[in-house]
This record gives sequence, C-alpha cells and structure tokens, in this order.
Amino acid sequence: MEQAAGPARTVILTVDDDPGVSRAVARDLRRRYGELYRIVRAESGASALAALRELKLRGAPVAVIVADYRMPEMDGIQFLEQALDIHPGARRVLLTAYADTGAAIDAINVVDLDHYLLKPWEPPEEKLYPVLDDLLLAWRADDHRPVTVTKVVGHRWSARSSGVREFLARNQVPYRWYSSEDPEGRRLLCAAGQDGLRLPLVIVPDGTALVEPGDQELAARVGLATTPATDFYDLVVIGGGPAGLGAAVYGASEGLRTVLVERSATGGQAGQSSRIENYLGFPDGVSGAQLTDRARRQAMKFGAELLTAREVTGLEVHGASRVVRFSDGSAVAAHSVILATGVSYRQLDAPQVAELTGCGVFYGSALTEAAACQGQDVYIVGGANSAGQAAVHLARSAKSVTVLVRGPSLSASMSHYLVQQVDETSTISVRTNTVVDAAHGSGHLEQITVRETATGRTERVDAQWMFVFIGAAPLTDWLEGTVLRDSRGFLLTGPDLTADGRPPAGWELDRPPYHLETNVPGVFVAGDARAESAKRVASAVGEGAMAVMLVHRYLEQS
Repeated sequence: MEQAAGPARTVILTVDDDPGVSRAVARDLRRRYGELYRIVRAESGASALAALRELKLRGAPVAVIVADYRMPEMDGIQFLEQALDIHPGARRVLLTAYADTGAAIDAINVVDLDHYLLKPWEPPEEKLYPVLDDLLLAWRADDHRPVTVTKVVGHRWSARSSGVREFLARNQVPYRWYSSEDPEGRRLLCAAGQDGLRLPLVIVPDGTALVEPGDQELAARVGLATTPATDFYDLVVIGGGPAGLGAAVYGASEGLRTVLVERSATGGQAGQSSRIENYLGFPDGVSGAQLTDRARRQAMKFGAELLTAREVTGLEVHGASRVVRFSDGSAVAAHSVILATGVSYRQLDAPQVAELTGCGVFYGSALTEAAACQGQDVYIVGGANSAGQAAVHLARSAKSVTVLVRGPSLSASMSHYLVQQVDETSTISVRTNTVVDAAHGSGHLEQITVRETATGRTERVDAQWMFVFIGAAPLTDWLEGTVLRDSRGFLLTGPDLTADGRPPAGWELDRPPYHLETNVPGVFVAGDARAESAKRVASAVGEGAMAVMLVHRYLEQS
C-alpha cells in the first residue's frame, strides 16, 4: 500500500488487486487531484480497510473510495460495505467490467453506491474526472471537518472514562468525547480493533490508540512533560496548586533553575473551582481553570519546567543535596525543595460509595460532568466554599441542587457572599444536620440514604449525581520519618518547631528554622499542607512567593 505523508489532507482511496490497474488509477487520480488531495492506493480489500481504520484514528477525512468489483477473498461490494461502517460520509465508486454491471446496479441498494465506472475509463478527462468532480463537490457540500484533537471514547458510567476526561480538562488538553453507544464512538472502536469492553479508548492526534491508559502514559502521549530535562536544580517544587504555581513563578522569574512536579494536574483543588469571586484583582470572579492556565503559562514563560503525572514517593538528604524520588524509582536532586502538596478530599465512609465513585459519585466539582447534570436532581455533600461554588455552578442547568450539611447552618464554614448566592438561587435547597448513610445503584448511582442527625430519621431518595466536599486531608504520608508533622498529618514549620524554645531534633544549624522551613534545612512548605495555614487561594500564592524568598536566604548562607 502506498501512502503519502500528511494526515491533515483529505483522502481519495483506491483499491484494486491488479497492480497494473491499481497504479493506473492512482496515476490518473494524482494527475488531476494530487495537489489538493492525498491519494492512498491499496491492492487488497483487507489492506484498504486497514488504511481506512488508520485514517479514522488520525482524524483524516476520506472523500471518495474507488474500489474494483472483482477482488479475491473480498469483492468490491463486500469491501465498500465494511468501509461504510468506518467512513460513512465517503462517496463510493465501484469499478466494473461490462459483464458485472448487474452486480453494480444491485450494489446501489446494498452499499448506497454513488456511481459505478466501466473499465477501461480512458480517456479519464471524459469518463473518470467528471464523475469524481461531481462526487467531490457533493462531499464538500457537507461538513467533514476533521477532528484532530484527542478523542476519548467511553461510557457515561465508566469511572476511568470520567477520570481521563477530568485529567485532560484540568491539564488544558483539547479533546472530544464520544459515547461508546453512539455510531461514531462505535466506528472509532472498530477502527482501533476494540469491542468496547475495556474503556476508555483514547486516540491521540497522531492516531495512536490507547486502551485504559494511566495518567503518566496519557500525559506523555498528549504532549505533557513527564521527564525532567536535567538531574539537578536549584529548586524542586512538589505540587501544582496555587502555592506550587506561585513558587514556580517567583523561583523561575528570580533566576532559580526550577522544576515543578505535579502528580495529576496543576491547579489543585482551586483548579476545580467553577468560580472564585474573592481573589484579589478579579472583581467579576475567575474560574479555577482560567487562573491555573494563566499561572502555568506564566511559570513556563520564566523558564520553569512543569512535570505532570509524576508521583513523588520519597525525600532524602545527601549533604547539601535534597533528593526527590519518584514512584518509578527515578529521582531528581536540588539545592532546595518547596512542599506544596496541598490536600485531598476526605472520602465519604458509607456503604457502596467507594464502588460508585466515578459512576455518579464524585469528589470535588468534576466540572466535566456538569453538562450531563442538565435537567436532573443533584446532591452536594458538604458546607464549605468549594461545595457552595459547585452548587451555584450546577444550579444553572440542573433541575434541582440539594446541599446536605452535617452542621446546623452554612455560615460556620462558607463565606458570606456564597451563603447569599445559595440563598438567592431558587433551585438550590439546603438540608442541615443531615448526612449520607449509604449509596445505592447497580453500575451507577441511583439512590442515596440520608439521615437527620438530630432525629435519626432516614430517607431514601433518587439521585444520579452526588458531589462530595467533606473536608480535606494533607498529602504527606510519604514524608513520614523525614519531615515532622502534626497529629493530623499537616507539616510543621518555623515557630511551630521551636515552641519549647529549642530547635527540632537533629537540627544542626546555628539559627532556628525560617518561618516556612521544616525540620530539614532547605525544605520549605507553602499552602494547605502547612499546619495552621489559612486554606485560601491568595494566602497559598503568597506563601509560595514567601517560600522562594526564604530559599534565596537559605542558598546565600549555605
């Protein structure tokens, strides 16, 4: 099979088992259409179908398919019937001898044949080109713009499908979603040789098909950096939330060789927020995704490296070097480290919640699922700002949003402006002193059992969507034995390490730890992972900048 390079060009495909005829057809097609179209030639139905599947995965449009009728193993009609399943919009032409015109006429009904041509087609200016010109004109009249972005084929109630969509969206990777139950989704599965039992199928722009990819494989395939450019830096920032991004911006802009390592997607919990309205400088509010994208581009503009889908599992001290180890056994070293690992949502400990996570139960906003909530009843568990922001956002399209709060009111944990918005939104209702006792469903969430804590009364209600915001736990277990933590796992720094007037055990410097410095010299903390932090976007960004200032001070004295 001959193929020209350049997947973006529209394709005219010809297939004939006679090499001489095949070359002649391709020659005449290239002479007339080669400047505008990519001519693909195949010498068997099987190889032509393989080419069509590859073109489908690459997102290359196929305008016309010209197939010979008499081919061994698979005749032209059988081939076109299968080709129709892969590229239904392509115009179909059958090459026949005079004796086969009856079969060609029958094929008009079988494969919706657009035209049949008698062999030989000489001269092409009279017998071939006018036919192709008309078919190409008709094809261009329809919308056949190719999809060159990443394609995701999945199922509505597939947890990993939801996770992949969230990963791509939060990393600002353009993608298009196809349900495995829709015709185009089935065509893509067929082109990749998949039966749909393992989802999602991710097709990256170069046509590579990935089945149930992990985050690191996915990140590498869609162009996100996953490997450090060198093995030693001035500063390693661990965590890509507001604190980590702030540290990366200030570190790189002030001349430090800086690399930021993020295990999932930059932005942290703030990046999942539908609207942040109390962040300085944005009187009309800003979405977490917008703020994250600007911060990420700003950090990269100053020369910071951003590594995605890399999980950090260890921190070691080797003299003046601080070594950060990854889950795959590799490592990177630096003069200094800023821990901006943030926090993760606490898991709801109730029967069947874990089994239905990603299938109707979500932690955080999961904004990629918002469109699917249109016209439906949504439950939100939690009463802090993130829950309020999600409620207001989802209420724009959902039939109703019910906020379940363990405490007696929202005011104890939610900002006043959000409480007002919740109160003023008619489709939002709040049930206080209420918890979730269980989730129910087969394959996806169908109902939840709620309990009133004051009376003990339980009620089972229909629910296909539940978003959980019930507090957060620091992501610091991997630092056990190296960096001191409080009883809840938050990292101790500065004055908290010297509360009794003495430096922490093992501290060998003749100065006390700096304000954001841990018990390990040169290792600092910024943001929500720090004990007694403010848990606000603005304070996290400020701590990221302040930590870089202290890094400079540490490096000057080392």
